[in-house]
Amino acid sequence: MTALSNMPAQAMLPLAAYDLDELLRNAKRSSQTVLRADFDGVEDKAGVMSRLAEGFVLPGHFGGNLDALYDCMTDLKPAADADQPGFVVVLQRLPAGPHFDRDQRDALLDVFRDAADFFFDKGIAFRVFYSVANARASLPAA
Repeated sequence: MTALSNMPAQAMLPLAAYDLDELLRNAKRSSQTVLRADFDGVEDKAGVMSRLAEGFVLPGHFGGNLDALYDCMTDLKPAADADQPGFVVVLQRLPAGPHFDRDQRDALLDVFRDAADFFFDKGIAFRVFYSVANARASLPAA
């Protein structure tokens, strides 16, 4: 039994509540596909989309918007030989500043919630772990 088996198959969870290395080990043991993006230093939506494209190795036709992100997420196929088919998505240090505010962050996370609903209907695990960068760190010094 792994830590992943102790949580819902579709979930949006704060990364701070988990040990990242342990999550990644559990995903590997369960043959789940890991999609990971670190947004350190990113300040705006274009940067977020670019980092997602890089981190998730999205196809060249990825349009860099939320609709295209949803399409790419729902096109994913779990490993055919997985013990527990599914995905572990890690979004580290999402921006928190004037160029990527709470509304934009919520809209992004909604894409992943919608993808989780999509995979729920297919019986495939889709767990998202996220953290938000320290908003104070992104403010200019006074």
